This record gives sequence, structure tokens and C-alpha cells, in this order.
Amino acid sequence: MHGGGSGGAKRARIEIIPLIDVIFFLLATFVLFTLSLNKSNGIKVHLPVSETAVPRDPSGTVTVSITDEGTLAWNMDLVTLDEFLLRLQQYHLQEPDGRILINGDERAFFAQAVYVFDEARKAGFLKVFVETRSR
Repeated sequence: MHGGGSGGAKRARIEIIPLIDVIFFLLATFVLFTLSLNKSNGIKVHLPVSETAVPRDPSGTVTVSITDEGTLAWNMDLVTLDEFLLRLQQYHLQEPDGRILINGDERAFFAQAVYVFDEARKAGFLKVFVETRSR
């Protein structure tokens, strides 16, 4: 005597859990790929408009973003002021000739951009740029 169930052949079932894993993997890959297509290394901010803006090559640079809420980001990571200063010093040790791109939101406070600029110069960076978008 065997257990219950239909006496016929076992019906094929689509397992949904592994399928969800595969879909999430594909989604994550797609998201990371699209992020890497974006030329800027910083988080998304509305850059101020400039007549003389030229797209910059982000290789060999660190992008410091200033959001409209006034928070700072080092490349893609949101950081506190202390973390920012620490990373600035560490980056200068690794790349004494590195470049800093200030990626400030057009609604961010000017004082904060100046603060980032000052700290970058104090840390010894000579190449500090402000990112803008062309009109």
C-alpha cells in the first residue's frame, strides 16, 4: 500500500523560488551594468549648468558629491564629515597626484562646495575640479 496522490504520472511543476533567484541575479547584474555605463563615479545630483562644461574622464579621480540636503558622498558611499576627511587623507597617500571631482547639486549650499575644495587643497591635492553640465 502506498501513500495518497493521483495514480497517474507526476505532473511537471515550475519551481518559483529558484526562478525568483535567477530574476534577481539578472536584475542586479543589469543595474550594476547600467551604473557602470554612467560616466560619473558619484551619486546622482543635478549638476549646475555651465557654458564651458566639458565631460571629464573619471579615471584616476575620486568624485565627492554634495546633495541638495547637504550630505556628502565619496564616490557612491554616503559619508560623514569625519569619514570624508579620513578618506581624503588615505586617498592622498595612495594617489598623491590624484584628482578630486566635486559633484555638487545645483541646489547645494555653496559653502559646502568651498569646504570640500578647501579640505582637498589642505590634504595636498592640486587638481580639484567642479563638475558641471553643458547648457
